[in-house]
Amino acid sequence: MKVIETKNAPGAIGPYSQGFISNGFVFTSGQIPVNPATGEVPAGITEQAEQSCKNVGALLEAAGSGFDKVVKATCFLADMADFAAFNEVYAKYFVSKPARSCVAAKELPKGVLCEIEVIAEE
Repeated sequence: MKVIETKNAPGAIGPYSQGFISNGFVFTSGQIPVNPATGEVPAGITEQAEQSCKNVGALLEAAGSGFDKVVKATCFLADMADFAAFNEVYAKYFVSKPARSCVAAKELPKGVLCEIEVIAEE
């Protein structure tokens, strides 16, 4: 196994890693919409979905992978009323349409509106 580490995505805020590469697959931790340069969380689901996708992209890049190699995404929303707006942003990044689960969570870290984790080919 190889640890994925990049300053282009938020650092782990607990006892976990940003991600791992194992047996030719990339496994990312959930990416919330924290801007890694400023530590700020943007307002609104559209902006937060955009930042979460950028953070996922940074981890994929650090692992030598990309959005086109994602085979499974798991998405968490604080409010399913944001589903359509989230999907609009998500669709710009995940154009290969990987398998996906999208669920509502009662609460997400730092009070954010969305979180995304992926499994991809290396």
